[in-house]
Amino acid sequence: MYLEISNPTDYHVALYIRLSKEDENEGPSQSVTNQASLLQQFVHQHRLSVYDTYVDDGWSGTRFDRPGFQRMIADIEARKVNMVITKDLSRLGRDYIMTGHYMERYFPEHRVRYISLLDGIDTGVDSTANDITPFRAIMNDMYAKDISKKIKSVKRDKQRKGQFIGGKPLYGYRMHPTQKNKIVIDEQAAPVVRRIFALALSGMSCRKIAMTLNDAGIPTPAAYCGWKVGSPGPYTGLWSGERIAEMLRNETYIGNMVQGRMVKISYKSKKCLRQSPENWVVVEGTHEPIIDPETFQKVQMLLNSRKHTRSRTYDFLLKGLIFCHECGHPLAVLNRKNAAGADRLFFVCRTYQRFTKAGVCTCHSIKEETVNQAVLAKVREICQAYLNPDRLRPIAQAALEHAGKSTGREAEIPALQAKITALTTHLDQMYLDRLGGLLSEEDFQRIYQKVKMDRTALEERLKRLHEQAKQPVNIDEKAKALVKRFLDAAPTSRELLVSLIERVELTEEKEILLTFRFHELEAIS
Repeated sequence: MYLEISNPTDYHVALYIRLSKEDENEGPSQSVTNQASLLQQFVHQHRLSVYDTYVDDGWSGTRFDRPGFQRMIADIEARKVNMVITKDLSRLGRDYIMTGHYMERYFPEHRVRYISLLDGIDTGVDSTANDITPFRAIMNDMYAKDISKKIKSVKRDKQRKGQFIGGKPLYGYRMHPTQKNKIVIDEQAAPVVRRIFALALSGMSCRKIAMTLNDAGIPTPAAYCGWKVGSPGPYTGLWSGERIAEMLRNETYIGNMVQGRMVKISYKSKKCLRQSPENWVVVEGTHEPIIDPETFQKVQMLLNSRKHTRSRTYDFLLKGLIFCHECGHPLAVLNRKNAAGADRLFFVCRTYQRFTKAGVCTCHSIKEETVNQAVLAKVREICQAYLNPDRLRPIAQAALEHAGKSTGREAEIPALQAKITALTTHLDQMYLDRLGGLLSEEDFQRIYQKVKMDRTALEERLKRLHEQAKQPVNIDEKAKALVKRFLDAAPTSRELLVSLIERVELTEEKEILLTFRFHELEAIS
């Protein structure tokens, strides 16, 4: 190691150590102990002062949310560290984009000197080793990509063999106590699964089943397994109709292993994409079933029979704009018949609708028409305040005059007269062709009636134009009518509503609160 540090007292050193499960395959030289020993030897040799040692054991180099790494970054931000030392560049990271970001931008901007011992990289001096650092980062990234492909291939092979490779088994099952990649029935949760299928078989809806389980105080799968919820909502810890429907359609309960429903975008991202059922990996008869196939098929038929009731949607003026003020969720819309049998849409709180007896929110039921009228009245008030009719009238007059010039009667009347003359000539020629035997009686009658109807329509249009020419045109009155029609129709335009309104909230007391996209409108409202 030829690296030399002329002013060691100026530095407060961070020793960074990382080890992932893939690195363990390369041998003991990559162990945490070995890395620490190598780094300690270097700082002792160069009389450097170590501020702290940061270790990430079991973390992939493609991720930069590692706890040890983030703690080191926090100390750099606090100016407690101004030198970072790693065994090699791959310890810092295997994502060449992010590694390059820290090497080329972050460390220089924070005046941090970075040293990679085995690569001979030292950002504090000019060296050819520094020039090839981007290529080293790309090679490390390619290594991570290759490892990801191999791991994905192994996992896919295990899925095709019916081996369970997930983190947690489906609710109702647990990991086999002795055999790897195998699941067995969880005798504590299985009765709940059987109860859910029995209720579904009796004709109960998924939403009703969820309400029954909530009333009975049965823990949800997440609560039963002790899973942490990232962002708790008003219905966290409650069964939902969607969860019940997903369970009722899962073939795992009849002994078939179903995997591959979610696939990661890439080895650099934790985001997963849901796969269509035809791309799932389903292997039959891999474990003991909780539900018999006959019951499962009957439940599927019941679920499919209700599909038409769930696919109906309604278009309404405030779609996507109206929310519950108390829980913050979008309001649902329901269709109810009135006494006369006509359809009427009502807004209700979606949270209340899904978890009625849980008491997390209230109904908020109100006619859609009532909310529309209140919102439109407010928007109409704003339009009248900002759109002055006196200022709009000259614009309307100019438009009417231009329209009158571009489509004037003087140009249309001669054109209509020419068309009528041409059709009359055409009728005379057809009559002569009929007498001469060139046209059959059937063809003559068909063409004759069609041409005659066209000529009659043109004659009526010509008559109306002559009558209008005799009447004086009042551009001012037409302009006033045009402006009034625009002001009346503008508030009902959904395009205008979406442009003006950011959010409409309905309170428990049926008060309607509007949030506008422009602060200037808040004063008017």
